[in-house]
Amino acid sequence: MQPAFRASSGQTVLITGARAPVALHHARLFHEAGCRVVLADMPARPLSSSSRACAVYQRLPSPRFHPEDFAIAVEALVEREKPTLIVPTCEEVFYLAALRDKRGLGAELFAPGLDLLQTAHNKHDFIRLCEGFGIAVPATRLLRSPEELTGLGKDAGNFVFKPVWSRFAGQVLVAPTPAKLKHVVPSTAMPWVAQERLQGEELSAYAVARGGRVLAVSIYRSLYRAGAGAGVCFEPVGDAAAREFVETFVEKTGWTGQVSFDLMRLDDGSVRPLECNPRATSGLHFFKDADRFVRALSQGGAEVLPDVTRIQAVRLAMWIYGLPAALRSRGIRRFRKVLGATGEILGTGDDPAPGRAQIPAFLEIAAIALRHRISLQSATTRDIEWNGPDQSSI
Repeated sequence: MQPAFRASSGQTVLITGARAPVALHHARLFHEAGCRVVLADMPARPLSSSSRACAVYQRLPSPRFHPEDFAIAVEALVEREKPTLIVPTCEEVFYLAALRDKRGLGAELFAPGLDLLQTAHNKHDFIRLCEGFGIAVPATRLLRSPEELTGLGKDAGNFVFKPVWSRFAGQVLVAPTPAKLKHVVPSTAMPWVAQERLQGEELSAYAVARGGRVLAVSIYRSLYRAGAGAGVCFEPVGDAAAREFVETFVEKTGWTGQVSFDLMRLDDGSVRPLECNPRATSGLHFFKDADRFVRALSQGGAEVLPDVTRIQAVRLAMWIYGLPAALRSRGIRRFRKVLGATGEILGTGDDPAPGRAQIPAFLEIAAIALRHRISLQSATTRDIEWNGPDQSSI
């Protein structure tokens, strides 16, 4: 039985995945609520480590490539800093859940069990789970061999193809040509899905829950993305059908922790789940009231509503990814309008250092991308990716 966390002045919280803007946002919220914040991750200079909210930053070994060293380092960190709550933000959540299941953590991990995490992360099993709850879903077919692709070439325009274990849409093929489809080589170890291509507006949802009850939820759309995947500029929206889906999923699974979804809103106003990210995503940035948010996360009680209505963005990423997209689409006027209405996620007036830390953090990721000949997006998660139940030997 893990000790329960109750937010109070001086309590220590450990936030992992310090590279992520959502980790920085969590750190600021907990710090403003009176908690002592310890951050941990693999990079030498992640964004959050420069924040005034960070009391201690600890580098960890890669859980993907050095799981035992990661486990030992986490155990030592927990023993030394004595956090009462551990809040994961990225895919290290899977490794921490595995460590909790096998060896214990000595603090509450704000996440469900590993089996449920994996089911939600798996792009086929998630859809089957939703279907079992009576939720309308897009037709989704599991592909475990090249032979199972046979016959799909002619109908590829009606499908979206993606690996079961993936993130940021890095390998997604939308209505591929038969020639491109030949590059898809599914296997038992690395299966793919062919998912019905739906027409509508893509929305995202972020939620915090305890014991199957929603404690915070935000619905938003991505106005600009890093390539085809992760958003870098977000606009809050209201959508009752999306909210209903989140509540149903959380209740039926008994979810405790953070959970996020990609949804498609159809022309009739209904929504369909596309995939699940069982971790924090950018919807967190629409919560600013630290005391209420931390109280809801740690103790339950009354739901906290989003209190940020302005568009939020990482402005440097807007210039890197948003401007080229605007130039390609001849949407410079829209880009300038959005940029002028945008609130900065990283460097704030009372905590400017993370804004300045973007350049060294970016250069560290770029060096990884060059060294391993992978994309910048792949480099951001290379050391923490979870690609199935055989991933960890913790």
